[in-house]
Amino acid sequence: MKRRAFITLLGGAAASWPLTARAQQSAMPVVGFLAAVSLETSVLYLAAFRKGLGETGFIEGQNVAIEYRWAEGQYDRMPELAADLVRRKVAVIAVPGSAPGTRAAKAATSTIPIVFSVGEDPVKAGLVASISRPEGNATGINFFTGELVAKRLALLRELVPTAARVAVFINPSDSPRAEVLRSDVQVAARDIGVQLQVLSPSTIREIDAAFAALVREQAGALFVGPDAFYNSRRVQLATMAAHHSIPTAFAVSMPVG
Repeated sequence: MKRRAFITLLGGAAASWPLTARAQQSAMPVVGFLAAVSLETSVLYLAAFRKGLGETGFIEGQNVAIEYRWAEGQYDRMPELAADLVRRKVAVIAVPGSAPGTRAAKAATSTIPIVFSVGEDPVKAGLVASISRPEGNATGINFFTGELVAKRLALLRELVPTAARVAVFINPSDSPRAEVLRSDVQVAARDIGVQLQVLSPSTIREIDAAFAALVREQAGALFVGPDAFYNSRRVQLATMAAHHSIPTAFAVSMPVG
């Protein structure tokens, strides 16, 4: 996560919260934190989030409170979690790395500021009206991991020129993004002349089964699609790829600590 950019947007959103609404809050403002994954897999990102808040003068428990909601990789829970934050009357909702979470937050409120970070074009994802004029109550940043799909696949082929078949992980839980990613990766595969084996794991057990399938079909490499759940399973994915000696391209850097 690009902490400074995300926190700057978050601070700006909190500052613009109407005075009348602030008066309804407790003496300590409350930030809603809506995550697509679990606390256990977000230690590094959560530490960066708190550090970024501290750099803007907000210390959790001293002059700001944070209400955490964790979807545990179950994207269909995010509407319920977003609605709960709205009922809590938080001052702003932070949605790191999740288009489904941002859509859920936007559906739950049209007044509470929402700050998001996503890996795809937020306009195409239906999160904002335009880049220059987001309008509405949501704003955020794009890490361009979706736009780099074709380049990443081409680089993987260059690194593993013998890989005639490449397995691709696409999480079906975020169906709008999955459809776009499937189309983009198929076009890219045709351009560089590789066969694809598209697999759709969305749980821990399904990741294990997907690895078994790609090993059975003798895929020469693995391309992991950009997705918050896959990012949260970085240790599992990296360990299994190393165990099976499968060259793997991830959407983001994959620290295992």
